[in-house]
Parts: sequence; C-alpha cells; structure tokens
Amino acid sequence: MPATYLITGGAGFIGSHLAEALLASGERVLVVDDLSTGRLQNIEHLKRFPGFECVVDTVMNRALMAGLVGRADYVLHLAAAVGVRLVVESPVRAIETNVRGTEIVLELANRRKQPVFITSTSEVYGKTSRVPFAEDDDLVLGPTTRGRWSYACSKALDEFLGIAYFHESGLPVVIGRLFNTVGPRQRGRYGMVLPNFVKQALAGSPITVYGDGMQSRCFAYVGDVVPAIVRLIQSEAAYGGVFNIGSDQEISIRELAELVKRRLESPSDIVSIPYEEAYRVGFEDMRRRVPDTRKAFELVGFEARTPLTEIIDRVAEYYRVAV
Repeated sequence: MPATYLITGGAGFIGSHLAEALLASGERVLVVDDLSTGRLQNIEHLKRFPGFECVVDTVMNRALMAGLVGRADYVLHLAAAVGVRLVVESPVRAIETNVRGTEIVLELANRRKQPVFITSTSEVYGKTSRVPFAEDDDLVLGPTTRGRWSYACSKALDEFLGIAYFHESGLPVVIGRLFNTVGPRQRGRYGMVLPNFVKQALAGSPITVYGDGMQSRCFAYVGDVVPAIVRLIQSEAAYGGVFNIGSDQEISIRELAELVKRRLESPSDIVSIPYEEAYRVGFEDMRRRVPDTRKAFELVGFEARTPLTEIIDRVAEYYRVAV
C-alpha cells in the first residue's frame, strides 16, 4: 500500500523534485507551500497523479498543519527562508519562518510519531576552517550583530530541537545538511549562484562574481540528492542522526563562472562586484564549503554522481524554455 508523504515547501525547487520522484514511485504526496519562494509552475505537471494534493498556505497555520500531518506517514520539512539575499534583507522573516515552522511540524508529528526529515544547511558550519566538514565538527558562527549568520543560527536551532524530540520523546527525526543543491527549477532570485550565472550567460549579459571569486563551493545535482533524502527518512538507522548531503568536488566561484561561459559558448564578460555592493557593508562569506559525505554513503549509498558540466547543461536547457 502506498505511503503518504507531506512535503512542506513542496512547490519549491527541491520540494517539487521530491514530490515528482515519490509520485513516480507510486507514493501519495501532500504539498503545502505559501509560494513565497515556491512556484505553482514547479508542480503543475504533477496534477495528473491521482495521489497528489497541493494546499497553498503557510506552515504557521497550526490548524491546517494538524490536519495535514495527521494524514501523513512521513513528513519532509523543507519550508524555510532560503537564499543569502533574502536572509540578509529580511532576517526577522528568516528566523521566524525557520524556527516557528519547525516547532509546529515537530510538535504535531510527535503526536503520532511520524518520521520527520528536517532540511538543514551547510551554513550551520559557519566560519569553521576545517575541511571537509564532518557532522560532528564544531559550528563557528559570526556575531549576532551581523544578520548574515541569522539563517545559520536558526537552522542550527532547528537541528537542536529535532534531536531533542528524538531523545526526549522518541520522535523519528532525520537531519540533512544540504550543500548547494542545484538543477532545473532553481531560481537565481535569492542569490543562488549557478542559475544566476547560467541566465546571465544565456542572455549575453555580464556574469557577476561577488567578492574576489576565490571562495569555493561544491554543487550536487538535485537528482542525486532527492533519492538520499527519501532513503534516509525510510531508514530507522538514520533516526536521530545528522547527515551531510552534497558533492565533494570543489570549484571556486570564478572558475564556475568561466566554466559556465565556456560550456554555453557565451560572449558574456565576467565581472567582479564587491560584497559591500552586492549585499551590505560587513558581509561575511565562507571561503570553502566542502562536505564529508561518508556517513550518508555508508548508510544509504548516497553519491553525488552527476558531473558539473552536465548540471550546467540541464540548468541551461531549463532556462531556455522556462517562463
């Protein structure tokens, strides 16, 4: 008999891919999304599945969420304030959305002990310089006077809360720290670097690199990440655990811009913009962000297999036809 999965933030980039994969495997999917960053276009094609249902509302609506969580066998909690730009410009919204939303989801799931997957982020590692990042490494955050770190702090609090529910109440909770998941349907509006570079390259406009471009990241294809999330929430051995999910293939942002330009045969120039102009004075960034993914590999066989060149091609294909 098919299981029912509730996906908060299910009209977003990753959430829509999760919904698609689960429905294709014969499961039922409930999506709740307030469309603050998600888009109905991401899930329009899923309406053909009889096991699909979408509710446009916020996870802050406790009465609504009680009914949705009560119908679910598993809860995949992705609803959150996302993107560096949104966090810098609206730190209050980021904190409230992330913390209150997770509180509601965990409290309601605890009534019937439905497994919950909490989507966290590599941002929680903060300014730590030890690479690669392992799940039990210390977290090194910046000062509270800089809103840049509010997102990381709020997601770390989500993790603490989830683990507390696991230990105190026996709620099956899994935490996944995602490292720059990329692919079709991801929008550059809130500072996501790869879709921004691809859009700029396709348009022939300047490819804008923030800072000196020597900061490095690892990019994992959403099609590799989604199966790992599903396998983790289905694995009792994962409950109470924290797992890095991402690629370990590191590339500088300047090199990424050059690769996108070359791959798409774009005439675009590559220009550098100081962080102070892109965000605000005092903005801090992490120089490197590389995950140790052995834990997820050993438990559920997770590997980020899709090459970056292929990811760029797929994102470009999406933007050539996207509305």
